[in-house]
Amino acid sequence: MSDLKKAPSKAPVISHRKIRLAALLAVMGPGIIAGLSDDDPAGITTYSQLGAKYGYRLLWVLVLSTLALILFQDLGARIGVVTRQGLIGLVRQKYGARSGVFSASSLILANIGTMTAEFAGIAAAGQLFGISKYVSVPIGALLVTFLVLRGSFGRVEKVFFLLSAVFLSYILAGFLAHPDWGQALHGMVVPSMPFDHDAIFLATATLGTTLAPWGLAFIQSYAVDKRLTRDDLRLLRVDVWTGSLLTGVIGFFVVVTCAATLNHQGIFSITDASQAAQALEPLAGTLAKELFAIGLIGAALLAASILPLSTAYSVSDLTGRPAALDDHFKEAPLFYGTFAAITIISAGLILLPGAPLITILLWTQVLNAVLLLPLLCYMFGIARDKRLMGEFKASARMQSVYALIIAMVGICVSCMLWFTFH
Repeated sequence: MSDLKKAPSKAPVISHRKIRLAALLAVMGPGIIAGLSDDDPAGITTYSQLGAKYGYRLLWVLVLSTLALILFQDLGARIGVVTRQGLIGLVRQKYGARSGVFSASSLILANIGTMTAEFAGIAAAGQLFGISKYVSVPIGALLVTFLVLRGSFGRVEKVFFLLSAVFLSYILAGFLAHPDWGQALHGMVVPSMPFDHDAIFLATATLGTTLAPWGLAFIQSYAVDKRLTRDDLRLLRVDVWTGSLLTGVIGFFVVVTCAATLNHQGIFSITDASQAAQALEPLAGTLAKELFAIGLIGAALLAASILPLSTAYSVSDLTGRPAALDDHFKEAPLFYGTFAAITIISAGLILLPGAPLITILLWTQVLNAVLLLPLLCYMFGIARDKRLMGEFKASARMQSVYALIIAMVGICVSCMLWFTFH
C-alpha cells in the first residue's frame, strides 16, 4: 500500500486588527499611568474646590489644562524614546550641571511635599471608613514599597493598571449626582472668569495639578525603562493621548459631581477631597460618598507609587547612573534607596503629631510652580535640538504651540506666586 500523503496543516490566520491591538497593548503604559497619576488627592481636592465654589463655570480651564497635558506628555514620551534618556539627565547634558542640580533638587523637595499630600489622602479616606491614619498610612507605605522594590517591571505595570481602574468610581459618582449636562457643556466651551483672588488661584492650581512637573519627568523615564523604540512612537501617541484624555475626563466628573451637589446646595468652601466625599452623603447618597472615597484611596496609592519612582529616576539620571525597575537592589542601590527614602519621610511627616501639613502643602505648590516653568522651557529647547532629536525635532508649527502653552503657564505661575505672597 502506498503511503497516504498528509495534507500540510494550515497555520492559523491572525487578522491585521488583532496584530495592531496586540502591538498597542504591548506599548501601552507610560501615557495612561502618568496621566491618571496626575489625578492624585491634591488634584481631586483642586477639582472638588473648583466645582464647589464655581459650579460648572470654570470647566473650560480644565479643558485647556488637559490639552496642555496631552501635548507635553506626548513630547516627554517622544524625547525619552528618541534620546533613551530621562529628563533630568538630558537637562544636565544640554544645559549644564547647575541646571540639572537645580531641577533635581526642586523636584525632590516638591515631591516630598506632594507625596505627603498623597499619604494625607490615604489617611483622610481611611478615616471615612473608620480606619485610623496610624493604620492606613503605614499599610499604604508598605504596599507601594513592596510593590516597587520586590516586583519586576511587568508586574509593577499590571498593578498600576489595576489601580488606575479605581478612577471609574468618580464617573459613577458623577452620574449619581445627576448634574446639569447642559450647563456642564456650556462651562466647557464658553470661557468666563470672575476676576477675584480665589478664581484666579483655583484656575492656576488646576493647570498646575494637571500638568505636574513630576508627571513630566516620570513619563519620559518610564518610556525609557519600558524599552520602547522609535517604531513604537505612533502607538505610544495613542497611549499618551488616551491617558491624558482620561485624566481630563476624571477631573470633569469630579467637578460636575461637586457642582451638582455642594455648589447647588450652597456649600462653597471645602478644604480637602475627603470633606467633599463626606458632604456628598446627604446630597447624593451613601454610595456616592463611598465611591468618591474609594477613588481617593486608589488615586493616592497610584500617585504614592509614581512620585517616589519619578524622583528615583531623576536622581539616578542626574548622577549618571540610570536604573530600571528590572534591576536588582545591588545593581541600583541609589535608585531604590531614593524611592524608599521619599516614601519613609513623607509617611513619617503625616504621622508626626502636630505636623504643619498646610504649610508643607502650600510650599509644595510654590515649588511645583517654580519648577514647572523651567522644565517646560528645557523640554522646548530639547524638542528644537536637531542634534538630540534628529528627524523627530519639533516642527515650526509645534514649536509655536509649545511656546504659546509656556507663555500661558508663565502667566498662571506669576499669578499664583503673586497671590501666594500678597
